[in-house]
Amino acid sequence: MLNLQKGDKFCMSDQDYNATIVVVDDEEMVLTSLGSFLTLETDYEVKTFTSAKEAVKYIEENDVDLVISDYLMPEMDGITFLAKVRNINPNIPRIILTGYADKENAIKAINEVGLFQYIEKPWENDDLLIIIRNGLEKKMLMNKLQSKVEEINKAYSDLQNIQQEILKTFV
Repeated sequence: MLNLQKGDKFCMSDQDYNATIVVVDDEEMVLTSLGSFLTLETDYEVKTFTSAKEAVKYIEENDVDLVISDYLMPEMDGITFLAKVRNINPNIPRIILTGYADKENAIKAINEVGLFQYIEKPWENDDLLIIIRNGLEKKMLMNKLQSKVEEINKAYSDLQNIQQEILKTFV
């Protein structure tokens, strides 16, 4: 468990100070609770939505670092919503919240949308902070890996061009 003192901000590094987290739930009370807690305890920018469709539109138009969604919502269920998020950007860690301890649906969600974490309501705030931090760290590491792969591909392409120039010179 974390041992945060009142007034402490929870962030793993400067990298995630500006992290944007989208929270989607059809219950305004859950959004208020999560939004207020994350705003008070972290430096993350928290965007809350009662509409999954509005959240999808926001994610399409903005950089988002992590998404938390309720499982059961009237407009669109959490798995469908998180599948749309995955299609927009597969590197965004996706977390689902549910009041239903249904392991079958958790497995389905993990398999269908590459779920990062499955959390049951009511959640423990300290655990939630750790899960969010780990999700943001995963995204940061995936971005670094992608950048390194691009560097390697460029270096390989440059080497191929040099090889072609050498062959032209000697042939």
